[in-house]
Amino acid sequence: MTNIAIFASGSGSNAENIATYFKDNSECGVKLILSNKIDAFVHERAKKLCIPSFTFTKAEFDDGVEIVEILREYEIDFIVLAGFLLKVSKPILDAYPGRIVNIHPALLPKHGGKGMYGDRVHQAVLDAGETESGITIHYINEHYDEGSIIFQASCNVETGDNAETLAARVHELEYLHFPHVIESLLKEHK
Repeated sequence: MTNIAIFASGSGSNAENIATYFKDNSECGVKLILSNKIDAFVHERAKKLCIPSFTFTKAEFDDGVEIVEILREYEIDFIVLAGFLLKVSKPILDAYPGRIVNIHPALLPKHGGKGMYGDRVHQAVLDAGETESGITIHYINEHYDEGSIIFQASCNVETGDNAETLAARVHELEYLHFPHVIESLLKEHK
């Protein structure tokens, strides 16, 4: 059994989508959800899905030791960042080399980096006059949004789009592709 931990900072809709996708899978599943925000709605989703969830401080995350201990306690093999806003600390990167993936709501390498998340990304895409946007699933390294790209899917930027309407189409791509890409990565890592 391959055990997945999901890190999320917000509502957790991607986390729920991934956990639901793997719910009846006998080979892998979401065993733990972690967040840097105690009031993040992802904790409510975790409770509904009967998945343990924990909150940690930025200092605990930067230090990494306690986080790695929790991950090991739950026998976590693979980490998925789903709407997670902190840069992954070195101790966690070292404990899970090549086993941490993220999803970014744009076509990297454009519109990535520190502070580029959520509607900020979608607005940057619109401000740049891009004709398409999409998602990028990538491995994590020590820099924001610079890890090796695993998968991209695109959607058109429509005339009259705003950050909200563009985000809705990008979210559809996230929900459609992220679980499948994770599943294929887990098969490769066996």
